[in-house]
Amino acid sequence: MSDMAQKDTDKKNMDKKNVGLFVTCLVDLTRPSVGFATARLLEAGGCTVHVPDSQTCCGQPAYNAGDKVDAQALARNVITAFEDFDYIVAPSGSCAGMIREHFPALLAEDEKMSARAQGVAAKTYELMEFLHDVLGVSDTGTTFQGAVTYQDSCAGLRELGIKEQPRALMAAVDGLSLKELDDGESCCGFGGLFSVKYPDISGKIVDDKAEAIEKTGADVLLGGDLGCLMNIAGRLQRRGSPVKVRHLAEVLAGMTGDVPPIGETKE
Repeated sequence: MSDMAQKDTDKKNMDKKNVGLFVTCLVDLTRPSVGFATARLLEAGGCTVHVPDSQTCCGQPAYNAGDKVDAQALARNVITAFEDFDYIVAPSGSCAGMIREHFPALLAEDEKMSARAQGVAAKTYELMEFLHDVLGVSDTGTTFQGAVTYQDSCAGLRELGIKEQPRALMAAVDGLSLKELDDGESCCGFGGLFSVKYPDISGKIVDDKAEAIEKTGADVLLGGDLGCLMNIAGRLQRRGSPVKVRHLAEVLAGMTGDVPPIGETKE
């Protein structure tokens, strides 16, 4: 390799963003394909992707349950595992929201740790937000034939302001037709511990959501939060609905042929 070519290669490597991929518990335990799709999208966008072995939960379940001690311990672990990367990206508005919006206050009693939490919070993004707003990705070059509808997760929409980014990315997918939900900004009924504490209310909310999805005539429901998608997929299947459910990352990464829809198995 010539000196000039070597310099070009070195510059490209220097320009690459070192991204820490926060996999999330649900992705790790129930839908690893979303993690692989996320890594593929980030690498295609010019990032070097790192997946720290020491990462665990973001602490949100403990935090929402009022278990401050365990939530703080989990938050400290996340900060230690990810603070040296240029960015932290999660395929979940819920987990990204926990890190970005709640870590600094959760650790406010420890001045030094709170400052570290603020540093991590400032460079944490949900996947669609990062692709669109930071990397400037406008087209992932994929094809998906069919009509889809999209569920905006409460955390992504309300905590992080994510709405236009996934729609801009979907608009560039060849063959994909978006049919918006009526009252699309309403909750799916999951809410983490909410669905456990208030199952009857949660069930009614997700039934209304499933009915609205079916009314769109879409073949597939897409979203950016696995908790919401698993909740809705379960209800659609119990209703005997033909609507399939997937994380948007799988569509954008061209991986829909690799794994069945959420809650289904390969034939």
